[in-house]
Amino acid sequence: MAVTVRRVYEDPAPGDGTRVLVDRVWPRGLTKEAAHLDEWAKDVAPSGELRSWYGHVPERFAEFRSRYLAELDDPERRAALDRLRRLMENGPLTLLTATRDVEHSQAAVLAEILSESR
Repeated sequence: MAVTVRRVYEDPAPGDGTRVLVDRVWPRGLTKEAAHLDEWAKDVAPSGELRSWYGHVPERFAEFRSRYLAELDDPERRAALDRLRRLMENGPLTLLTATRDVEHSQAAVLAEILSESR
């Protein structure tokens, strides 16, 4: 099944399937109703320390990706990632993030991992 990455601020699309927010912090200025979420998987998000270090600086993305992959070996994060895999088995999965640069986000890393595990 397809895995897509979108900004949580965008309107839902008919093909989104299951919509999961993968940020640790709730998106600023967005109500839960307006987000149109099926789940909030904050346990799969990067640690606060890693998020602060990265600061969404594109030049740090390769190192961020490497560190984030290491964090995903943590049992709690691994369980959250397995939950996303199970959701993906039921149809399309859309990973949502508040970041403006979705191509350099944890959601993009997760989509890559999930796509490889199909």
